[in-house]
Amino acid sequence: MTERIGPKFPKSTAEPGLASHASVCQPTAKHEGGSSKAASQRYTTLQFHRSAVALGKGAFGWISAHERTLSALSMIGGFVFDNYAFRRIDLPNTQLVFVGYLALAGLSIIVLHWLAAREQRGKTMPRWHTVLPMATQFALGALWSAFLVFYSRGAVLAASWPFLLVLVAIFTGNEIFKRYHSRLVFTAILYFFALFSYVIVTLPIVTRSIGMITFLASGLAALVLFRAFLWLLRAAGREQWRKVRWQIAAGALLVYAALNAFYFTGILPPLPLALADAGIYHSVAKTGNVYKAVSEAQSWRTKFGAPPVVHVTPSDSLYLYSAVFAPIKLQTRIVHRWMHYEQKRKKWLTVSTVSFGIVGGRDGGYRGYSIHGRPMAGDWRVDIDTADGHIIGRVKFSVQVVPQSPRRTTRVLS
Repeated sequence: MTERIGPKFPKSTAEPGLASHASVCQPTAKHEGGSSKAASQRYTTLQFHRSAVALGKGAFGWISAHERTLSALSMIGGFVFDNYAFRRIDLPNTQLVFVGYLALAGLSIIVLHWLAAREQRGKTMPRWHTVLPMATQFALGALWSAFLVFYSRGAVLAASWPFLLVLVAIFTGNEIFKRYHSRLVFTAILYFFALFSYVIVTLPIVTRSIGMITFLASGLAALVLFRAFLWLLRAAGREQWRKVRWQIAAGALLVYAALNAFYFTGILPPLPLALADAGIYHSVAKTGNVYKAVSEAQSWRTKFGAPPVVHVTPSDSLYLYSAVFAPIKLQTRIVHRWMHYEQKRKKWLTVSTVSFGIVGGRDGGYRGYSIHGRPMAGDWRVDIDTADGHIIGRVKFSVQVVPQSPRRTTRVLS
């Protein structure tokens, strides 16, 4: 007799039906737990997204509310950065920074113009557009501060006041030009100023020459580049462009005329030449590749700009030492113009001039000196000029004639 074998159940106190029900319910319980976890994850992601959006709106809203202040601070930031970043104007990395600033400023102006044109057609202005004026101001401020860094390496205030005037104009413009059209005109004109200034200092590096012909060629090149920029501006928004084109053109021509006037009246320094070092000494001599000078102790006031006082005997001579930086392979001539202040006539009179050639490329500048014998007592200055009369630097000093030479020391010049 065959035994009938039924289904076997695991050992349990529960009935087979209940056991079977339990086995069906277990996966269901697992599924419900997974749904709860997924729902929680979805809620957390949604909450994070909402928080991020709210944070972004708050940040852009704050930027929009403080746009003018942040623009001015961005300009100052560019000025501070350039004082530490630039060493030589003819280095490739310096030129890349210049080109980068010009590209950033131009692109920011064009994109903001394009967004404004879209808004006129009924499209919403994106919240990130508030960043564009700051980018423009940062780039333009950095450009002018870079020019100021190089111009201020000369010893004459007239070498840098045009760019100081521009910096003041930027601060004023942040408050005066509040409407969009006025701001577009203002920034476009300042962009041409920066573009022209850049070409003035860069073309001599390319041509390895300096002078009137090079300056006039710089103006022509700046006008061509600015015309290309205006073409892009027109393509970004024709309707807006038509409203401001004549104002931009008039402003650019005014800047062009002003810089030409500065150049031909001698106000604009002859960049890329820059005075690296200069001083008045009792003696200067070159030994090998080293220049040594004999000098006397000076008052602490000379460290704060006071002219030194030089004591000489009736038979002594004075030496004016200068080191003028010029880009690699640039050759030109400079002039030491010795001038004495005539008390009776109340004017500076040229006593002697000494001219010599320089060759660019040395970090510390091309070194040289001139000699003036038996200087009379009184106030003196020596202008260090280019051959066509543009001033690179100036050294002021006073001469006192004494019966016996003071104690002197020897120093090595840079």
